[in-house]
Order: sequence, then C-alpha cells, then structure tokens
Amino acid sequence: MTQLATRDFIDGLPKAELHLHLEGTLEPELKLALAQKNGVDIGQSTIEEVQASYNFNSLASFLAVYYPAMNVLQTEDDFYQLALTYLKKAHQENVRYAELFFDPQAHMTRGVAFEAVVNGFYRACVDARAFNVDAHLVMCFLRDLSAESARQLLEIAKPYQAKILGIGLDSDEHHNPPLKFLREYGDAVAQGYRITMHADIDQVDSIQHIQQALEIIRVERLDHGTNIVENPDLVDWVEQLKIGLTSCPLSNRLVADDMKDREVLELIDHNVKVSINSDDPAYFGGYINDNYEAITTKNDLTIDQVVQFAKNSFETAWISDFQKQTYLAEIDAYVADYLQK
Repeated sequence: MTQLATRDFIDGLPKAELHLHLEGTLEPELKLALAQKNGVDIGQSTIEEVQASYNFNSLASFLAVYYPAMNVLQTEDDFYQLALTYLKKAHQENVRYAELFFDPQAHMTRGVAFEAVVNGFYRACVDARAFNVDAHLVMCFLRDLSAESARQLLEIAKPYQAKILGIGLDSDEHHNPPLKFLREYGDAVAQGYRITMHADIDQVDSIQHIQQALEIIRVERLDHGTNIVENPDLVDWVEQLKIGLTSCPLSNRLVADDMKDREVLELIDHNVKVSINSDDPAYFGGYINDNYEAITTKNDLTIDQVVQFAKNSFETAWISDFQKQTYLAEIDAYVADYLQK
C-alpha cells in the first residue's frame, strides 16, 4: 500500500512494545507526588524544575539523571503506580502486548527490597489485563555492576521466577561487554528465562559487542543494535535467524542527534525484523506512537512500511505461534477497515 501513514493510522494500529524501561516512565508529575509522599528531597519543587533536570546529551549524562530520579520509588505501591500509569498510557496507544524492562539492582543498592519491586510491577501487569493489555516483566542486569552482582540477583529472583519472563542487560556499555556476563546468561537460560541484551548505538566496540551477543551469548533479541549495519554478514545472519531488533527513534535522537532511521530502513530492506519502541518515554519526549510518528514523518513511510514494524513487534515477541497469528490477524483486520473508511 503506497498510501502514506498518518498519526491517525498509527494511533489505531495494534502493536507490541518490546523495549520499555518502567523506571523510564517516571513523569515529572508522579516524581513530585512520590517525593512528597515519601519525604524525599529531590531538589525540585515544580514540574518545570523536574522537566529542566531531564537534560542530557549522551548515554552517560542520561544515566546520571536517570538513576537519582529513582529515589522517589520506595514501596511496592510506588512501583505498582508507576507501572500501571504506563500501562494505561500503552492501552490508549493501542499497545496490545508489552515486555517491560526493570532494574532491581538500582533499587536494591539503595535499600529497597527485591520483593517490593517485582511484586509492585507484577501486580500492575496483572491488573492491566482488565483493559486488554498483556504485559510481562524482563529483569535486567546492570552491566556497570559486577557479574557477581548479576549472579546474586538471579539467585534472589528464584522464588519469583513465575513473575519474570526474561533477562536483559542495560546501563553503561563502555568497558562492560556482553562476555562479562557469559556465565550469568548461561545460568539464566538453564533456569528457563528468555534472553535479550542492549547493544546501544555508537558505543566503543559496538560491532564487537553485537557479535558477542549474537554468536556467543546467543540472545533471542537485540535491543537498539542498529550498528549491526557495519557488518553485512551479521545482518544476513539475524535475518536468517529471525532475531528481532528493538529500535527507539526518539531516544536515539536525543542521545546521538540521529534517530538511526537510515539504519532502520536499511535493515527493513534486508528483511530484518526491526520494531519501533519508546525506551524511556518520560525522558525522551514521546511514547510509542510518537516514535512511530517521528520515523514515519521524517521518511514519508507508507502504510505497508509502518504495518511491517507492528507485525515485526509481534513476530519477535516471546509469545506462542497462536498468539502471534491472532495479533497479526488483528492488524490485517484493522488495516482493511481503515482503508475502507
């Protein structure tokens, strides 16, 4: 279909979100409310002051803002409120399925119990079923902490494994290659977790890290990962294996002044299953439909191209083949109905 996609089309399109950090959905209004409730001095007293603090131009400067903001999250109910607020927004944007990253170590190192984090987030996922969003948790290792810390996290999580779908790896990639966590990823797979891993854009040794993630760790998905275009052989390989890449245009643009849209479209042309996601939307200025719109508007994408992103999101989700086919049929029905209007 050569008809150009519009925001109206994007808003109604069924989609999955596979790259979303729950801690990255902490909007200024909720941050202020939780700070007041929990008696946390965040150094800001207005929404405008909080918004002004969300200022960064690199991964490192973003993380320097991101982690201190988490201090307002103290109780299970805080984590529940954070996740449920995002999931209601996801429902409004017609996200039908979501796999949600969370960072327990960032909370445990400041004295919050693992149980409060996972139970709060999980309770929100359960309640989201009431408004037809199927959401699951992906527990991330912080790559700038030790491998031993990751091993301990896996051990702590064992009693809660039924509430956690997969394992991811995020935070500062510099000097923290995938192989640092080879043993921990092997243990995670042995315990039955699905596995993915961040390969952030334009990092030192990006292509080597991507190669480690794909060929040695054997991840099932690659988060960000658009530097893979530097190695055509790896591009061919992920296409053959149908490994998904989760791209986040708005966060790319604010960290690197480039949405990486050229790389995304090159990968789509090679039949690589790239999906569009929102990463840390409270910080990067847009939720999933804003990310779809940004790449669509800049590149005059057609309905067929935008639909491919949505279909890729379901095809690379950790769901059954029956679920995939059900969601894909839902997309086809939506498109047919939209074109008849």
